[in-house]
Amino acid sequence: MSVSPAPAAPRSSKKWLVSLIGFFVIVAALVAAYTWLVLSWSYSNGERAGYVQKFSKKGWLCKTWEGELAIVAIPGSLPEIFRFTVRDEKVATDINAVMGKRVSLTYDQHVGIPTTCFGETGYFVSQVHAVE
Repeated sequence: MSVSPAPAAPRSSKKWLVSLIGFFVIVAALVAAYTWLVLSWSYSNGERAGYVQKFSKKGWLCKTWEGELAIVAIPGSLPEIFRFTVRDEKVATDINAVMGKRVSLTYDQHVGIPTTCFGETGYFVSQVHAVE
């Protein structure tokens, strides 16, 4: 009668741990690649003109510049509100300089952003121009 040796427990648990760490590394790499893709690829872009009525730096951990542009088609009518995010400090300084004037904002729209840490909206303003 032969007795088979007992399986080596430490070796199988080490293999399980390496597989678990590898799984988490792959998931983290996929999340990072997805985030990079949605932040670098623009779904749409364009310009909107109106009056910046609200602009502030917000957030608990990730501070971003968030604003509202009041778009008035006909004087006396209710404005349409366009909410936007600014990630560049120079553009934020430019917007603060033209507050109260009619402006044109150039933006890129990004869809599918996984967290609000990059901005509360999907509309990222890249340029501002005062409209005469």
